[in-house]
Amino acid sequence: MATQPAPTGGSKTMLEHAQQQGGAGPPDAAAKFSFASEPRAVKSGSVKEGGTETPSKSKYRDPRTLMQQQFGGAGQQVQQQKAPPTNIMFDRRVYRGNTYASPVLPLHAQPDPVEIHRQSEARRRAKARRRAELQRRVRTPDPVQGRRHADVQTDLYLEELSDKVPESHAGTQTDAFLDRSPTPMYVPAKSGVDKDTQIEDGELFDFDFEVAPVVEVMVGKTLEQALAEVMEEDELETLRKRQAEFEQRRNAELAEVQRLEEAERRRTEEKDRRLAETLRLHHQKSVAAAKIAARSFATSYLHDLVPVALRRLEDEGFFYDPVEREVERFFLPWLTDKVEGRRMREVGARVVVDDIIMNALRKLHGRAAPAPSPTAS
Repeated sequence: MATQPAPTGGSKTMLEHAQQQGGAGPPDAAAKFSFASEPRAVKSGSVKEGGTETPSKSKYRDPRTLMQQQFGGAGQQVQQQKAPPTNIMFDRRVYRGNTYASPVLPLHAQPDPVEIHRQSEARRRAKARRRAELQRRVRTPDPVQGRRHADVQTDLYLEELSDKVPESHAGTQTDAFLDRSPTPMYVPAKSGVDKDTQIEDGELFDFDFEVAPVVEVMVGKTLEQALAEVMEEDELETLRKRQAEFEQRRNAELAEVQRLEEAERRRTEEKDRRLAETLRLHHQKSVAAAKIAARSFATSYLHDLVPVALRRLEDEGFFYDPVEREVERFFLPWLTDKVEGRRMREVGARVVVDDIIMNALRKLHGRAAPAPSPTAS
């Protein structure tokens, strides 16, 4: 821990002043004006000089400052930590009184006419000073009519660097930050008066007496462990027996369940078979009854149908005599053709005879009638 003796500037100054006035003083003068105090620890945050504390750089890095620098916002937080605490009762930023009432300005807050006049005069003088400075500055003449000023670069665009600039390499390395040494454990100051005594071997420890509780505990623990193991074995044996009994009972129940399921399955199959057989018999009976009814209806319906159908077929000529059919198909058409041909010949002959007779009559009438006179015509 860094220590620094208290300043002794005042005592040294008084000593020199006395020596100058009186020359070489007596040997006890130095002892009379000398001053010394016990060394005190200097705080890491400030050093007292001339009755005032000034901030000084800490020898070690502050872990909180390092964390704040790593995770951001270090400057503001460090500044907030270094800011002195402020009492809210005396903070000017805290408004006093009713916040809903209209603010009442104090008397000294009213503008002073003299102050306002002084500030306006100062602003006017500043403006006049700026205008005078602009007038004194040499300005470029105004461009002629129809033209305007333009910035033109008159320097060289490219300059040749003929001088070789000397170059040299140098390196530097800052010292690494020293980590703060761990804080030593707090050791309270010793209090009281130290005393000592002498103890010989065998005065405070009797093996036979001290070992009895240990042996008792060991034997008791061993017996307890042995009893626990025996009880555990008995419990396991009982569990195994009960498990075997449960297995036997479960197997018997499973066999009985399987037998009952098989019997139920056989009954179900027998019921389904008999139901199917009954349905099949009912279907056969219904089919036979339908057939019998159809046969009876057909018999009653066809009882008069056959004679009527045969009679109608016979009337329509489906049942005929071969000789009669032969006569009708071959003889009668031939006979009709022959008779018709003969009749046509007879008609033709009659027509010819009628023509002959008509012509003869016409000739006969032509001869008997006189010739007509021209006058009469």
